Amino acid sequence: MAGGRPRSFDSDVALDRALEVFWRQGYEGTAISDLTKAMGINNAPSLYNAFGSKEQLFVKVLDRYAEGPARYIREAFDQPTARAAVEALLHGAADATTDPGHPRGCITVQGGLACSPGAETARDELTARRAAGEAALRERLQRAGAEGEIPASADPERLARYFSAIYQGIAVQAAGGATREQLHEVVDMAMTVWPQQPAA
Repeated sequence: MAGGRPRSFDSDVALDRALEVFWRQGYEGTAISDLTKAMGINNAPSLYNAFGSKEQLFVKVLDRYAEGPARYIREAFDQPTARAAVEALLHGAADATTDPGHPRGCITVQGGLACSPGAETARDELTARRAAGEAALRERLQRAGAEGEIPASADPERLARYFSAIYQGIAVQAAGGATREQLHEVVDMAMTVWPQQPAA
């Protein structure tokens, strides 16, 4: 007897389609039937065989998001200075969250803010990813302090929390209809609090 039928879909394309659905509708607002239809998969068992549970698929989608639409985050941290990194992060968010080729906003900010107890796994995953982003920013600012880029009086933890709040706020504002130009203006205003070394 012949083995199982080969998959009739491209996994990368299917993940991209699942990303779009989760991004637009949020974790809990997305039904398995929405996913199978968008991904070109015949039925729920076929989806589970290919990608695991809804929760497992969501994690794969978040990884896909990080490597695709949100790759600007990783690129921002490659900037030579902490200030350039923060500027690249925030301006990158303004561009990405208003990209006409994708749903507005950010899946990691909006994907699971309001969840029932049954969706706690997804909410916790998103919370952990946002916390990891803030921790990476805090570490970069701590290095900036150690290297003398920012004054010793500057508090990396408070700065990281502030810029993370701006970053997440950009996503919320974008989802609410703010224009790209308006969000870049927000970034420029936010950067005015950047701590300056005292004049010699």
